[in-house]
Amino acid sequence: MSVPLVEVSAISRSYAMRSGMFGRATAVHAVDGVSLTIPKGETLGLVGESGSGKSTTGRIVLGLEPPDSGEVRFDGRPMAAPGTAAWRAQRARMQMIFQDPLGALDRRLPVATQIREPLDIHDLGAPAEREHRVRELLRAVELTPAHSARYPGALSGGQRQRIVLARALATKPDFLVCDEPVSALDVSIQAQVVNLLCDLQAQLSLTLLFISHDLRVVRQISNVVAVMYLGRIVELGTANDLFARPEHPYTQALVSASPAPGRRSASRIVLSGDPPNPAARPQGCAFHPRCPRAVARCRSEVPALAAIGGDRQVACHLVTGAETRDAA
Repeated sequence: MSVPLVEVSAISRSYAMRSGMFGRATAVHAVDGVSLTIPKGETLGLVGESGSGKSTTGRIVLGLEPPDSGEVRFDGRPMAAPGTAAWRAQRARMQMIFQDPLGALDRRLPVATQIREPLDIHDLGAPAEREHRVRELLRAVELTPAHSARYPGALSGGQRQRIVLARALATKPDFLVCDEPVSALDVSIQAQVVNLLCDLQAQLSLTLLFISHDLRVVRQISNVVAVMYLGRIVELGTANDLFARPEHPYTQALVSASPAPGRRSASRIVLSGDPPNPAARPQGCAFHPRCPRAVARCRSEVPALAAIGGDRQVACHLVTGAETRDAA
């Protein structure tokens, strides 16, 4: 069994939201009791609709935000306190790839300066070694030394994302959080960047947390997939098993909406309504207002994430509760 590089144990994160200038503050549970394990060299795909808590989970895992409760362990050790030398050493081994490459880059600086920036921040190598590392990284992301003097505005979207990837790899990290890394790119460019990321993962033994709403990309790159809904994990399993046999009604709807060879449009499950307001979570299962199979128990009792055989875990009374399944 692979040794976990990242272990996330029951993390939660809430924010105070105020309606109007003098309104009462209400707690919004962005992440609620999430637990994940990512073995070394593997990819965990985290999927769900906008507002499900995926990006907040990624920031907590990286140590960019503290959890209100729970713990993140990296390479067997708890995350160090922010700002300490131990935290900076951990952060050098953990990097992030952002959704918008143009927004992630400084338009006023040539790309070579931006790729070298993590080396300068962590004081890695002599100046000549840093310059050599920049050229090495440009080759690794399939760009040429001629790109080093260019500015982000003079590059295509795919080239900019390759620069972001090169910068993330500068410190030779073990772990990358990829937050919607290809959603801002054309479909043809998406495939190129995903293939490059897969090649680099194999070459460098990288561990990835891949956050996306695009199930086609997640299926291609992930070993394990976790499905989030309103701050909680509702299903988790190996990518092949989960996409072939989704169990949770929400996962079934997501998979049915993802294009696949041989799948008829008539088989798509269309959910009614929008996700509930996180500041006013429904009682019981948060998905029950949109679930076509909800029963009385779903409206009153929160389902626990439970194993249903093999590596699959599901939080659904219709799947894990024998009494409810028989009644249905």
